Amino acid sequence: QVQLVESGGGLVQAGGSLRLSCAVSGSIFRLNAMAWYRQAPGKQRELVAAITSGGSTNYADSVKGRFTISRDNAKNTVYLQMNSLKPEDTAVYYCNVDAHGLGYWGQGTQVTVSS
Repeated sequence: QVQLVESGGGLVQAGGSLRLSCAVSGSIFRLNAMAWYRQAPGKQRELVAAITSGGSTNYADSVKGRFTISRDNAKNTVYLQMNSLKPEDTAVYYCNVDAHGLGYWGQGTQVTVSS
């Protein structure tokens, strides 16, 4: 069984920064891609950023240049550094990992950006 625990969300003013973390535990043999998604009220869940096991990254156009995804394979943890936050970044952020070919989701962490 695989568990994901997210942390780092909160309330921040526009222009501020937050760092999200997602620690993966359980029966893990291999972690493949790791990613962050977000879902704003009344909207579909969307991909924010993803990182492969080799370190290749991709980002949604809306966050390019502001967000950085990284991972620590020794700690089975993925991070999302969010800078220059905007009110439109307000959403619940979810961690997603591919472990042994199966997808797992975290419980979500709320990020609220005030104007």
